[in-house]
Amino acid sequence: MMLRFAGSLAVVSFLVGCTGSGDVSDLKSFVSDTLTQPRGRISPIPVFKPYEFFNYSAAGLRSPFDLPVILDTDIVIPQEQDNVSPDFDRPKEHLEQFSFGDLGMVGTMQGVDNTLWALVRDGDGGVVRIREGQYLGQNHGRVVSIQENRLNVIEIVPDGLGGWLERPRTLALDGIGEG
Repeated sequence: MMLRFAGSLAVVSFLVGCTGSGDVSDLKSFVSDTLTQPRGRISPIPVFKPYEFFNYSAAGLRSPFDLPVILDTDIVIPQEQDNVSPDFDRPKEHLEQFSFGDLGMVGTMQGVDNTLWALVRDGDGGVVRIREGQYLGQNHGRVVSIQENRLNVIEIVPDGLGGWLERPRTLALDGIGEG
């Protein structure tokens, strides 16, 4: 009982100490001085330029991140490309898992039947032998011709309008230049 009384006395004395019996004239003068000062201005909201739409129409051109293409007059692309599309049912070959930029031609070799094979370094550092008609790169690239210093590929890439188009590429012998 005595403990309750002491606790109640402490709470009452604390509340009495918080009453407004003190001098608050300095607080009132600060508030009145603050209210008489001019208020700041809010700067206007900045005006932003409207977004300008850009239609990318270079889907069939060389990627700006690839080296320039070595033009070869032996590559013939059919002019009628309305029915061009990749064969999605065809099983993928080993070199199709690597991008064209990760591949490098390191040489050629001739088979017993005089077939010229290209030796291509894959993205894992291994060397794979490839011949005309086989595929490489991630854009459905089919090898159309092999020469001593390069192999020519026709890729099938999206045209940006829901269709497909053929694009020639050249994989040159390492040290000569690529495209």
